[in-house]
Amino acid sequence: MLRLPETAHTGIPHPAGAFRVVPVTGETTSSLIHRVAARYGLEAKALRSCWHWRNYQPRHDGGGARADAEVLLNAAGRQLLARLCGVEDGTLARALPSWRQEDAKLPAAEDGAPAAAWRIGGAVAGPVSFGCRLCVARRTGAVVRVVRYAPEWERVCAQHGRWLLDADADQPLEDLDVRHLPEVAAAQRRWTGVARRAVRAGAGPERVFALAHAVVARWWEQALGWERETIWPRRLHQVAGGDAGTDLERWRIVGRNAVVFPEVVAVADALLDPAMAQLAWTDSGAGRPRALPSDGMFCRRLGERVGREWLGPLAATDYGGPLTSWMGSVIRLRRGAGGPPGYDNDPWWVRQEHQSATMAGQLRVLGKEKKAPGSGRMWRAAVPAEQRTLITRAIESAEEQLLQLRGVQTGPTADVARQLLLSLRHSADLIDNAWKRTALGAANAGIPLEEVAQWAGMPADALMSMLAPGQEDGD
Repeated sequence: MLRLPETAHTGIPHPAGAFRVVPVTGETTSSLIHRVAARYGLEAKALRSCWHWRNYQPRHDGGGARADAEVLLNAAGRQLLARLCGVEDGTLARALPSWRQEDAKLPAAEDGAPAAAWRIGGAVAGPVSFGCRLCVARRTGAVVRVVRYAPEWERVCAQHGRWLLDADADQPLEDLDVRHLPEVAAAQRRWTGVARRAVRAGAGPERVFALAHAVVARWWEQALGWERETIWPRRLHQVAGGDAGTDLERWRIVGRNAVVFPEVVAVADALLDPAMAQLAWTDSGAGRPRALPSDGMFCRRLGERVGREWLGPLAATDYGGPLTSWMGSVIRLRRGAGGPPGYDNDPWWVRQEHQSATMAGQLRVLGKEKKAPGSGRMWRAAVPAEQRTLITRAIESAEEQLLQLRGVQTGPTADVARQLLLSLRHSADLIDNAWKRTALGAANAGIPLEEVAQWAGMPADALMSMLAPGQEDGD
């Protein structure tokens, strides 16, 4: 154990810079501090006492420390860590995205005491994931955890066949074994070319990826009902160690991004293809507008590009999703009906309701659901197929009705007002019908009525009266 001498300047104990600890590119400052402590044979908590902390370390709801916690240092704090690492400040600045980020809680004076503030990594410099321990061990000779900033398209360690997981979730895994899924690493190599095309198109790689991920994540949720889907189940069982077993619901959350990554890259590539945009334009009737058909060429070709020739009609009739929003924006821009610049005519803008849920968020929901009687069961297993069909039909009808209203605000005032009000009333009735049937399905599946009422925003007794036999609307 290295003795901790005190500095005459501050009285704060800190070890001398006896070892050289080189940062990993993209590493969080917090992760580097942990590795420095390990190199000196110290607990991370003991080494952190070298800094004055301005707030408390972020933790999960269950009390465990967050792996994605980040540290911001003042100038004196950075000088101290640089000495402990035996690495120049410039090298640390190039490697650590958060290195020179300032914080109002920290004193800025050069001669101040070393000080630090905790933050959540995702709010500092983007998505945070674990690093590959095997790569770190080969480089440093020590098998230690590394946490680093990395976008979703950089999560594959091709050398060791690992998918590196988000570090913001309260779960023990750092990576998934994808050695037997070569298509995952191939998709990461393919993404390099897709990203270049996105830059040339002026869209931005991160925005194109976000839209493609939203499209595929929506398919992922629907895929439980796709009898012809065989690719994703095979991959999911593979990353789960051969068989997800009885823990399928958790593995569907933890393994989703790795499993669907090849399709996300394929969809991003397709949406950047001018030929695909031309198919969407043709499906819309081009100069003679019409409703998008269920057997349109665009969705049929998209299904082929993701290796599922049967997917076209399912994607085409998924009204109100991110894919149809993209198609609508492309079509409106070609018609010159997009209005002033803004999100409504931006094909790459992902509405909040279309953004895919994170692994951390899904695991939190799953944990809460399993604490409530009946809530841990899958929706498809708990709610009869007939009832699910009625809910889906009502939602799709309302979406289709509302989509048809986008182009009706021309003509005599009385005609436009009449059509809008009648159509909106009909859509509201359809939504109300779907709302009641959903609440009834949840209650019948064993969810406590008090919880269903809370989600519905009404008293439990009023909801009970509304759901009484014979009260639900007709189809």
